[in-house]
Amino acid sequence: MYLNKSIKNNYNIDSSNSNSSHDTNTSDNKYINTNNKDIKLNNKIKFIDSGIEYLKNVNLKGSLIVIEGPDASGRSTQTEKITAKLESDGHAVINAGLRRSDLISEGIIQAKKNFVMGKRTMALYYAADIADQIENKIIPALKAGFIVLADRYIYTLIARSSARGIDKTWLHELFSFAIEPDLVFYLDVDPYNLIHRVFKKNYSLDYYESGLDIGVSNDIFDSFIKYQYMLREEFEKIRSRYGLINIDGNKDVHTIYNQIQSKIDEFLK
Repeated sequence: MYLNKSIKNNYNIDSSNSNSSHDTNTSDNKYINTNNKDIKLNNKIKFIDSGIEYLKNVNLKGSLIVIEGPDASGRSTQTEKITAKLESDGHAVINAGLRRSDLISEGIIQAKKNFVMGKRTMALYYAADIADQIENKIIPALKAGFIVLADRYIYTLIARSSARGIDKTWLHELFSFAIEPDLVFYLDVDPYNLIHRVFKKNYSLDYYESGLDIGVSNDIFDSFIKYQYMLREEFEKIRSRYGLINIDGNKDVHTIYNQIQSKIDEFLK
């Protein structure tokens, strides 16, 4: 097993010592034990598919955790609660999500306001948003040992675009550059429950989140319900392919939080 020279020097590691607390032959992420400290080695970056060529040899110390779900599903509330808990446990946490690129986000917001984006253009715009965050925010944070907690990721974008009729093979190739998360939770909320939450939160229905841009229905309420069921079906396919953890988002905030946090705590042990 190759040990980085600087790690050897800093922690006085004897590479011949076989009494590690972890079996280095049965895990992709190898560990060594140094005075009760576990130092993770060879934790190479993992991509969804082909990845970014010049970043393939990057080593990461942190973890990427994603919370997916439709608008008003409670993602933001859960993200806030989980961030607070992780920080209170001593973890360094940084948040990411859709439209959070300093380079791209404003352009997306303006384009959506004017209803000028075509379906494929929208997919490309959001892909650029995620790519910029991965390169300039997420990877640097993971290299430094942060937990990156993302309020939505590429899975929402694939589901939205698939519901709009864009070829799935093209979409999976488009987002093949993305880092593979360590955990992905999907808050599954019944559309009829969701519509009440949306009105409570925003007092109105969003043009795109109701599927009005693809002519699902002339009635905005009917369009919202049908479009959300379409997204739900797409997420079921995505869940099977990428291993998303399904969470019943119809339950109360505290129950949902306990479910998610317990799985995160188990992963971080």
